[in-house]
Amino acid sequence: MQGKIIAFSAPSGAGKTTIVHRLLERIPELSFSISACTRDKRGRTEANGKDYYFISVQEFQEKIRHDEFVEWEEVYEGAFYGTLKSEIERIWEGGHHAVLDVDVKGGLSIKEFYKDRALAVFVKPPSLEILEQRLRNRATDSAASISSRLYKANFELTFEDRFDVTIVNDDLDRAIDEAEQLIRKFIMAESEIL
Repeated sequence: MQGKIIAFSAPSGAGKTTIVHRLLERIPELSFSISACTRDKRGRTEANGKDYYFISVQEFQEKIRHDEFVEWEEVYEGAFYGTLKSEIERIWEGGHHAVLDVDVKGGLSIKEFYKDRALAVFVKPPSLEILEQRLRNRATDSAASISSRLYKANFELTFEDRFDVTIVNDDLDRAIDEAEQLIRKFIMAESEIL
């Protein structure tokens, strides 16, 4: 089996992380690609090597210099996120397909790097108003952070047409079902893209 990659990207709050976690429960051939980041752990629930590889800015920059990332981005000032090449290889060596939860630029970089072995999925909120409500309902961000995320979301939505497929997350169960069908079709195909 030749390993493939499914990269989910979306503006913050669009639901991509929830969709990815549900797909991991439904499709045993998938394995979650753990991103590296420089931010601190959130509370006591996040674990190094499970949610993220938490590394220092200095270590992250050293890995950039040694070309160890498939993609990386300074998502917010001083907050670096990236996908390590070694992480993709680890998943493929285990006989699985990699599923990623990455920002919009990261998703496009993954597609460019892996070409037909990658499926780039854009998860779109029904509207910016609904996205704002979802961010407020999470109650994890300040008003300034929500404003910043909405500003960025407006920009990220302009990249939708560069992805292989878009899933509008107006109904979570339907969006998960749609994503599952797309992924099963993609991993069954030898080399075709959707």
